[in-house]
Amino acid sequence: MKVLKIKSEECEPWLLEKHYARRFPPISYAFGLYDENELKGVVTFGMPASNSLCEGVCGVENKHLIIELNRLCLQDNSKNQASFLVANAIKLLPKPMVIVSYADTAQGHIGYVYQATNFIFTGTTKERTDMDAGDGKHSRHGTDPTIRKFRSAKHRYIFIHGNKHQKKKLKAELRYKQEPYPKGDSQRYDSGDKVKIQHLLF
Repeated sequence: MKVLKIKSEECEPWLLEKHYARRFPPISYAFGLYDENELKGVVTFGMPASNSLCEGVCGVENKHLIIELNRLCLQDNSKNQASFLVANAIKLLPKPMVIVSYADTAQGHIGYVYQATNFIFTGTTKERTDMDAGDGKHSRHGTDPTIRKFRSAKHRYIFIHGNKHQKKKLKAELRYKQEPYPKGDSQRYDSGDKVKIQHLLF
């Protein structure tokens, strides 16, 4: 197995046909998991939709360093495959960078892949409703405040990517409190069980 940088358009069939969200997010970096020459999964990173999130993670002075791991989609989830893809993709990102990602509770996701790759757990967002832009677009594109869409609670994870000095500095400036990892009924992801998964977002 190897992880390589790929073009964002190579992710389109994975994200629009295989991923449950059925929406193409903003992509700044994309990486593929290869077995020989066969693409077995993709992970993408892009600018977060929320400017307040960018400012809130480590302060306004570090908002330009915030990026979201916004899609993770695998054809098969062999032992440690997801964590291998995420960990090696992060190594290929520029430094410093603060990576935010979410595990959707509505999909039964706990975020075990993030736990396996040493992300910091910073709590769970509340359920809410916001503007529905329709056609799979994000709420930031909505124009009619009377059209609302339910947003499920999500576990929020953060990873600080950098050298030793950068990590120490950014962790000290992290505004979210680190909390114990959440657990579910079954740790099937990255547990060694060979489970077929085609609609992943951990």
